Amino acid sequence: MKRVMIIACAILLIQSCGGVDQKKLIEEGRILVDSNDCKTCHHSTNKIIGPAHLEVAKKYETTDENIQMLAERIINGGSGVWGDIPMTAHTDLSEEDAKKMARYVLSLDEQK
Repeated sequence: MKRVMIIACAILLIQSCGGVDQKKLIEEGRILVDSNDCKTCHHSTNKIIGPAHLEVAKKYETTDENIQMLAERIINGGSGVWGDIPMTAHTDLSEEDAKKMARYVLSLDEQK
Protein backbone atom coordinates (compact mmCIF):
# COMPACT_ATOMS: atom_id res chain seq x y z
CA MET A 1 0.00 0.00 0.00
CA LYS A 2 2.82 2.37 0.88
CA ARG A 3 4.44 1.73 -2.52
CA VAL A 4 1.16 2.52 -4.32
CA MET A 5 0.87 5.82 -2.44
CA ILE A 6 4.43 6.77 -3.34
CA ILE A 7 3.80 6.01 -7.01
CA ALA A 8 0.52 7.96 -6.96
CA CYS A 9 2.24 10.96 -5.38
CA ALA A 10 5.03 10.79 -7.95
CA ILE A 11 2.51 10.74 -10.80
CA LEU A 12 0.67 13.75 -9.36
CA LEU A 13 3.95 15.62 -8.94
CA ILE A 14 4.98 14.92 -12.54
CA GLN A 15 1.55 15.98 -13.82
CA SER A 16 1.56 19.19 -11.80
CA CYS A 17 5.03 20.07 -13.10
CA GLY A 18 3.84 19.41 -16.64
CA GLY A 19 0.86 21.69 -16.04
CA VAL A 20 3.14 24.55 -15.09
CA ASP A 21 5.14 24.08 -18.28
CA GLN A 22 1.93 23.98 -20.35
CA LYS A 23 0.68 27.18 -18.72
CA LYS A 24 4.00 28.84 -19.46
CA LEU A 25 3.90 27.73 -23.11
CA ILE A 26 0.31 28.94 -23.45
CA GLU A 27 1.18 32.34 -21.95
CA GLU A 28 4.19 32.65 -24.25
CA GLY A 29 1.89 31.80 -27.16
CA ARG A 30 -0.58 34.49 -26.09
CA ILE A 31 2.22 37.05 -26.00
CA LEU A 32 3.37 35.99 -29.48
CA VAL A 33 -0.18 36.23 -30.87
CA ASP A 34 -0.58 39.67 -29.32
CA SER A 35 2.76 40.92 -30.61
CA ASN A 36 2.37 39.70 -34.20
CA ASP A 37 -0.17 40.66 -36.87
CA CYS A 38 -2.68 37.92 -35.93
CA LYS A 39 -5.31 40.39 -34.75
CA THR A 40 -5.43 41.97 -38.20
CA CYS A 41 -7.41 38.98 -39.44
CA HIS A 42 -8.41 37.08 -36.27
CA HIS A 43 -10.29 37.98 -33.11
CA SER A 44 -10.49 35.71 -30.10
CA THR A 45 -14.29 35.28 -30.32
CA ASN A 46 -15.54 36.98 -33.52
CA LYS A 47 -14.85 36.23 -37.18
CA ILE A 48 -13.05 39.06 -38.93
CA ILE A 49 -11.27 38.01 -42.14
CA GLY A 50 -10.21 34.66 -40.77
CA PRO A 51 -11.98 32.51 -38.22
CA ALA A 52 -12.16 33.48 -34.56
CA HIS A 53 -9.46 31.78 -32.55
CA LEU A 54 -12.19 30.20 -30.42
CA GLU A 55 -13.70 28.59 -33.54
CA VAL A 56 -10.29 27.11 -34.40
CA ALA A 57 -10.02 25.81 -30.84
CA LYS A 58 -13.47 24.22 -31.07
CA LYS A 59 -12.66 22.56 -34.39
CA TYR A 60 -9.33 21.00 -33.37
CA GLU A 61 -8.56 18.91 -30.31
CA THR A 62 -5.37 19.82 -28.48
CA THR A 63 -3.00 17.13 -29.72
CA ASP A 64 0.65 17.23 -30.75
CA GLU A 65 -0.44 16.48 -34.32
CA ASN A 66 -2.89 19.40 -34.44
CA ILE A 67 -0.37 21.75 -32.82
CA GLN A 68 2.17 20.77 -35.50
CA MET A 69 -0.39 21.15 -38.31
CA LEU A 70 -1.52 24.59 -37.11
CA ALA A 71 2.07 25.73 -36.60
CA GLU A 72 2.81 24.77 -40.21
CA ARG A 73 -0.24 26.75 -41.38
CA ILE A 74 0.86 29.76 -39.33
CA ILE A 75 4.31 29.63 -40.91
CA ASN A 76 3.34 28.64 -44.48
CA GLY A 77 -0.10 30.20 -44.75
CA GLY A 78 -2.95 28.37 -46.39
CA SER A 79 -6.48 28.52 -47.73
CA GLY A 80 -9.57 26.45 -48.25
CA VAL A 81 -10.19 25.25 -44.72
CA TRP A 82 -12.08 28.35 -43.53
CA GLY A 83 -12.97 29.88 -46.89
CA ASP A 84 -11.36 31.23 -50.03
CA ILE A 85 -9.33 34.04 -48.46
CA PRO A 86 -5.78 32.75 -47.94
CA MET A 87 -3.96 33.14 -44.65
CA THR A 88 -0.72 35.06 -45.01
CA ALA A 89 2.48 33.10 -44.46
CA HIS A 90 4.60 34.06 -41.47
CA THR A 91 7.94 32.66 -42.58
CA ASP A 92 9.83 34.81 -40.08
CA LEU A 93 8.39 32.79 -37.16
CA SER A 94 10.27 29.82 -35.78
CA GLU A 95 8.51 26.47 -35.57
CA GLU A 96 8.83 26.64 -31.78
CA ASP A 97 7.07 30.02 -31.61
CA ALA A 98 4.37 28.94 -34.07
CA LYS A 99 3.70 25.88 -31.91
CA LYS A 100 3.35 28.10 -28.84
CA MET A 101 0.87 30.25 -30.73
CA ALA A 102 -1.10 27.19 -31.87
CA ARG A 103 -1.10 25.81 -28.32
CA TYR A 104 -2.46 29.14 -27.03
CA VAL A 105 -5.23 29.24 -29.65
CA LEU A 106 -6.25 25.66 -28.90
CA SER A 107 -6.30 26.41 -25.17
CA LEU A 108 -9.11 28.92 -25.66
CA ASP A 109 -11.70 26.13 -25.90
CA GLU A 110 -10.52 24.75 -22.55
CA GLN A 111 -11.22 28.08 -20.82
CA LYS A 112 -15.05 27.83 -21.07
